[in-house]
Amino acid sequence: MSFGQGGPPWGPGDSGTPDWAALAEASAARSRRKKWLMIGGGAVATAAVAAIVATAVVTTGGGTSRPGTNASELPAPADLPSEPVPQPSFSSVAPPPPPDPKDFIADAGKDTAPVTVDAFFPGRKLTMGDRVYAKGATHRTRSCAATTQGALGSILTANGCDQVIRATYGKDGVAVTVGLAVFGTEAEAKKAAQEASGGIASLDGAGVPTFCRGGSVCRRTANSYGRYAYFTVGGFTSGRNVTKADQAVFAVGDDLTDFTFRQIRHRGEVQASAAAAAPTT
Repeated sequence: MSFGQGGPPWGPGDSGTPDWAALAEASAARSRRKKWLMIGGGAVATAAVAAIVATAVVTTGGGTSRPGTNASELPAPADLPSEPVPQPSFSSVAPPPPPDPKDFIADAGKDTAPVTVDAFFPGRKLTMGDRVYAKGATHRTRSCAATTQGALGSILTANGCDQVIRATYGKDGVAVTVGLAVFGTEAEAKKAAQEASGGIASLDGAGVPTFCRGGSVCRRTANSYGRYAYFTVGGFTSGRNVTKADQAVFAVGDDLTDFTFRQIRHRGEVQASAAAAAPTT
């Protein structure tokens, strides 16, 4: 075994016995140097890790934070306070139903529109589809019985008739008179129409000759709507009797009856619309 130029670490006098104390001291010195190297390397590593962590903390979130502030503790955009969003509100009270047009023509207390000839029978002619009828004479009176024939006069009077409006329409030798009797209530008008006997008297004039008089047979009708009862009498201006085969007389009478009903209903609709549009107090 070779120990280099210095030879083996033997003790004085080269007795061949090792100097154990010197060997122990050398071993201890080597251990101390190794320990310090390990400690120094660990410190360098720790410092490097700390620098990396610090850099990561500073740059988290894409920006630089103040010292001592952890960027991960900053509120996210969704966590930031925002303005309250107004919510729709609904009334718990239901709106009142629209007025019923029938109510405004069922009683004189609500049916306050003017009662005139032109209000019910306007213009100089009546057009129903492709049929055109010329308007003849018109008449309005508060003497209800004077506008009738037979027992109808007393029936109108007994049920409280206020007035009667008459209008005549004709076409091709056929003429029809409609009589609109006005009452205070719907019940009175309905009762008068149901009890009808005799009929409304025809109205001539304005180019229409006398018709449905002197015993000739004519077609008569009776109806009511609201506080109005309306009656028709129709026939030939020549005085010829009407039979069931004479559809021309029936057609004119039906058109005039339908038109009168529509006029009464429209009267209620107009007044109901005005009431709905009026401001509430």
